[in-house]
Amino acid sequence: MASVRVVGYRRLAVQNILSACVLATNAIAAPGDAVSGTKSIAAVYTSDRPSIDGRLDDAAWLKAAIIDDLHMVVPNEYAAPSEESRIYVLYDEHALYFAARFYDREPDRVTAKLLRQGDLSWGEDGFSVILDPFNQGRNGYIFDVNPNGVRSQALYTNVTEQNWNWQAIWHAAAVRDEHGWTAEIAIPFKTLSFDTTNETWGLNFTRWLGRRNERFGWVSHNREQNPANSGQITGLTGIEQGVGLDIVPSFRMGRAKDNALERSDSYFEPAVDIFYKVTPALTAAFTVNTDFSGTTADTRRINLTRFDLFFPEQRKFFLQDADIFEFGRIGNDSAKPFFSRRVGLSNDGQALDIDFGGKLTGRAGRFDIGVLGIRQDAQGLAGSSDLMVARLAANILAESSLGAIATSGDPTTGMDNTLLGIDFRYLNTRLSAERTVVGALWYQQSDTEGLSGDDAAFGFNIGLPARRGWLADLAWKEVQENYYPALGFVNRSGIRESEVELGYNWRPEGRWLRSITSSVELWRVQQISGELESEEITVSLLQLENQTADRLTLDYLRSREQLFEPFEISEGIVIPPGDYSFDSYCLDAFAGQHRALAGTWFACDGDFYEGSRLSSGVNLTWRPNRHLRFGAGFEWNDIELPQGAFITRLSRLRGDIAFNATWYWENYLQYDNVSESIGVSSILRWIPEAGREIVVVLNRQFEDVERNNRFNSSYTELTFKLGYTFRY
Repeated sequence: MASVRVVGYRRLAVQNILSACVLATNAIAAPGDAVSGTKSIAAVYTSDRPSIDGRLDDAAWLKAAIIDDLHMVVPNEYAAPSEESRIYVLYDEHALYFAARFYDREPDRVTAKLLRQGDLSWGEDGFSVILDPFNQGRNGYIFDVNPNGVRSQALYTNVTEQNWNWQAIWHAAAVRDEHGWTAEIAIPFKTLSFDTTNETWGLNFTRWLGRRNERFGWVSHNREQNPANSGQITGLTGIEQGVGLDIVPSFRMGRAKDNALERSDSYFEPAVDIFYKVTPALTAAFTVNTDFSGTTADTRRINLTRFDLFFPEQRKFFLQDADIFEFGRIGNDSAKPFFSRRVGLSNDGQALDIDFGGKLTGRAGRFDIGVLGIRQDAQGLAGSSDLMVARLAANILAESSLGAIATSGDPTTGMDNTLLGIDFRYLNTRLSAERTVVGALWYQQSDTEGLSGDDAAFGFNIGLPARRGWLADLAWKEVQENYYPALGFVNRSGIRESEVELGYNWRPEGRWLRSITSSVELWRVQQISGELESEEITVSLLQLENQTADRLTLDYLRSREQLFEPFEISEGIVIPPGDYSFDSYCLDAFAGQHRALAGTWFACDGDFYEGSRLSSGVNLTWRPNRHLRFGAGFEWNDIELPQGAFITRLSRLRGDIAFNATWYWENYLQYDNVSESIGVSSILRWIPEAGREIVVVLNRQFEDVERNNRFNSSYTELTFKLGYTFRY
């Protein structure tokens, strides 16, 4: 089978991306910088709940706590902001309430082109609230609203990374006027996990100014704002979560037609998800006949390597408290002990029925707890697959943790498989300005039926990221031959992998350029026996970024691949075993997302094995107004090898209509000439408020079986779904 692979929603895959890590020592703050001290405000209780309409005309705001001492975070940390901001804070026993008045001397230039709920407003004006209910500087939430009232939210999977696919029930509204814009937010305590004995929470605020690529904040360090770099809100007493019970019944009905099998099926399937707060900090979840219809299709990619790609989790049940299961700062890297997309999807990416499942996640004292159990349909085996994951981590030192993970079950073969792992995750954000240290040390052992010995994986990573000055990363791991995480991911075994990166980031004082970055990275994979498999040296010769977030990058890559067996890179084209070295240059350009027409473009030219490769691609997004968004993308590879030549093409078209902030229609078309198929996804959503939705989904697949440019429908499915959250 050809090794040029197109992977999308119907294919389970992962990507080998190394964790970030560090070598350098503390740096002294540059002149003019100042390390921010702890800021705090006293919570103000209100018995008069404000109406969330974005207008700030409720009498309750007159007695609110006020924050007006934001400073610039980007580009010049701790400088005075270019526009005035005022933030109001209230609470009652049910929710936290925030309001903001953002003045703008050019109110007609406020950037707000998104109207679809859940869209990420990168490059736009926006208001973000960061909450750390446990006040430990380790985990938390971020809630964001733009001037159109579009909400997006994320979990901090660790201090420096967020999962923006997480979904939550909260409320926000915004209004533009002649002075700038205003916003109001209500975050119910039922949405959060917290410790009722802790009256002090971590709190931070961010104002985004899109057209100038500026960011203002309340507390920051190293141009970062996260749970570790936050202020505090004190005196949160008498708060409650009610019964702490969410019941989410839903049903879907529809019809599917598979032309290849000449079969049509109609269905009506009820489902229910139940979420219960065992304690305010510990959530139990239970799902029956789980339904994942309406999930956005994955973006296709053409894979010219021997290894799989990674696609993020998008299913709500698995995203709830997903940060609890993060291990060893491995992120999306190989040797990941738990990867939730292994559950409920077959080897070829087809959805499998999940009969029922349960989950217990949250925190108890200094411990993070996560337990997940699933029963799913087996893949061609008798009976069903019982799958389990358990995670426990204890907070140690000021910002670090020590934890363990265990998994049981194999969703692909039904054979016995277990895994145990331990990890130490280190974080220090309390160094001088511009410096943070992150790192991890981890060990895993799998036990698989029919395999014995050589079944461990272990490694470390340490990093010193920096927005200015020297930056450095170091990572190393060993993955033994029989290591097999059946509920996780590994794309190479029997190897040792290492990565070293060293770079420097200049931040000139000029009017046009914001940063100039250069770096060198060495990535190497060799067999445990010592034979080299892959090596890549990447020299980022120059990366320029201007004041409006436009970027230009020039890279040089020196690659080496040693093939121990033939590699079929395309149908009928086989690269023989051998040791191959090749060079290439890449130029990338990026237009800031605040523009009506934004996008990226890249071009790479150079050697490829014993031949040549010319690659290019463009992705454009045009947003003429807040109701319309159109996108187009194209990627092209022209490859010439002694064994033959071939061209790959991948095209994407997107057209979204937001009728208002509750109704929207998204359409996505993808084509590639490797599978010679066209995928069409059309989703109409109505979300009158968070936790309630009606979705109509049309998915169609067209294939050119004869390779004569005549595409015939191979699969059609039309689904109607209704979901409603009852909260007690």
